Amino acid sequence: MSDLTPSPSTLQVLSELIAFETVTRRSNLELIDWAEERLRRLGARVIRDFNDDRTRANLFATLGEGPGGWAFSGHSDVVPVEGQDWSSDPFRAEIRDGRVYGRGACDMKGFIAVVMAQAEHWPAMNLSVPVHIALTYDEESGCLGVPGLIRALHAHGVRPDACVVGEPTRMQVVTAHKGGRVYRCRVHGHAAHSSLTPRGVNAIEYAARLIAFIQDLSWREQAGGLRDERYPVPFTTISTNTIEGGNGRNIVPASCEFYFDYRYLPGVPAGKLIDLIQAHAREHLEPQMKRVAPEARFEFECTGDIPALSAAETQDVTRITQALSRGRPLGAVAFGTEAGFFQRAGIPAVLCGPGDIEQAHRPDEYVELSQLHSCEQFVAGLVERCCAPAAVRSFNHHS
Repeated sequence: MSDLTPSPSTLQVLSELIAFETVTRRSNLELIDWAEERLRRLGARVIRDFNDDRTRANLFATLGEGPGGWAFSGHSDVVPVEGQDWSSDPFRAEIRDGRVYGRGACDMKGFIAVVMAQAEHWPAMNLSVPVHIALTYDEESGCLGVPGLIRALHAHGVRPDACVVGEPTRMQVVTAHKGGRVYRCRVHGHAAHSSLTPRGVNAIEYAARLIAFIQDLSWREQAGGLRDERYPVPFTTISTNTIEGGNGRNIVPASCEFYFDYRYLPGVPAGKLIDLIQAHAREHLEPQMKRVAPEARFEFECTGDIPALSAAETQDVTRITQALSRGRPLGAVAFGTEAGFFQRAGIPAVLCGPGDIEQAHRPDEYVELSQLHSCEQFVAGLVERCCAPAAVRSFNHHS
């Protein structure tokens, strides 16, 4: 057996996790029941937080006593497999060529498997501070579950000192990612027969004028906005991605709806460009619309909000995790994660997990056995720090 092979218990747990078909927006309760039973056998204290219709749940489990401690967090949901050409059953783990194949193997059941398998050892370790495991739902739909989890922790008076979110980073500690927001814009115009066009307010045309303004803002950011060369796209972006409207080829449309996506760098005020867009609609476009139809207007709704992540290099969570990753340079990624939510709640967070994001969401998704092995060493090393008397400390955000 290779020295880079993970433990049999990690592989067994990963196989069980992959078998749960926790596709986003479907129930994850079977997986949560399985995880809770496994952790309660170890003596864990468990908090469940349900969605509104109680078809999905977050789970937060604690081993060890006292305040603070470290949390390991992962999302339980996976993206769909429909329309993808897999070489094997996506919901049955298969090991070949030094890899574990299966939906979620990389994103991010590999990390969860390592943590769940390692937890078997924690009750005998005389932990000086607690260790927590967080499992969330519907991350792939825009991080819908984690805000409820954080509210539940607040209600129970639980606040970890730090959190490691195990997104696939090839075990590089990542301390920054862009924030992201998605907005729906509804344009309410006034219908008319196309032979009487001046009597109508064309919602599609006014939507197009605002979309052109959004594109101009995006170009302006690209040309002269804040830049951070750690990112593949080193500037803030904004783009219109879907649009629909109208109900007849000879009718001036009374309604149009489009969505735009906003990805901003840490350090850029989250509402900066949104304020400009809304002001342009209110101050320049609506007055023209209302001269024809007083009821005409723009309506904006934020349908997704993922905070940016920017962890200071001086924080304990950054220094300790980087040391455990053998001093590799700290990284930044373009995709949004739940780490930004933890940071916004006052819990310092970083990303570090097995696998490569390039393998996520694809057919024949896999995680390398060597990556799982590295993750085992990382998690074990971090928990060992929680056992030592020196682990009881004041973290930077508490000082």
